Order: sequence, then structure tokens, then C-alpha cells
Amino acid sequence: MCWTDAGKIWEGGEKVKAKIVVPTVDDSGLDSMLAEHFGRAPYFTVIEIDEKGEISSLRAFPNTGEHAGGRGYAHDLILELKPTAVIVYGMGPRGLIGFQNAGIAVLRANADTVREVVSAYKENRLDELTEGCHQARHP
Repeated sequence: MCWTDAGKIWEGGEKVKAKIVVPTVDDSGLDSMLAEHFGRAPYFTVIEIDEKGEISSLRAFPNTGEHAGGRGYAHDLILELKPTAVIVYGMGPRGLIGFQNAGIAVLRANADTVREVVSAYKENRLDELTEGCHQARHP
């Protein structure tokens, strides 16, 4: 499996720190269910993983982007956090390109909860998302 350099959790055999953002439907920590689409997610859960591969921080905050009734694009708000990776079921092409241009790995979720996708991330069991959703309103 080959991710962008920003998405790798192993470097020269050593674990490196990571900051992961996952769109979620609620603020239930590791038990939060993933939202179907990045920009329309009610919350974003931010998980920080230390060099030992342990979760050092977990917090959720409401989506204030335009699709959630706020202003601006959700991906621009997340870019300010400087994540290592974003784990999603899907996102529009504009968000995907924005993350790719910033060197942030966008990985396809393969489970339903934050706990499960973080575990898959740590075990390198996620594939890179390479195409934005065709149903997205924005090009």
C-alpha cells in the first residue's frame, strides 16, 4: 500500500506522530459513527497518535462549513488543523484536490466507527481515496 508521504505512519521502521480527521455524525469519541460524506458531516473528530502508536488526544468539533449551515468549505477549515490524514467514505472533488495539493493523505474508510478506522489506519489497512464523489455539487 502506498500513501502520500504525509499519510505514512511508519518511517524507517519507526512510528511517527499522526493527526487524523474523521467526519462523524456525533461526538461520541471512539464510538462515533462515520458520516457518509465529508462536507456534510455534523462533526469532525480529530485523533492524535503519538510515536508509540497510542492515541494521545481525541476531540470533536462541529462542522461550520457551508454544507452544515455555516460559511466556507469544510476542507479549508480542516486544512488549518494541519492533519496527517483524513479518513472518509467519500468527499467532493474540490476537497480531495485541496487535501492532495497540501500533501495530506485522504484514505477510504473501511469501517463504521472512529475506533475501527483508527485501528485500520495504524495497521496500514486503508486505501487512498483517488476520486471525488460524482454527486458533489461543486466541481
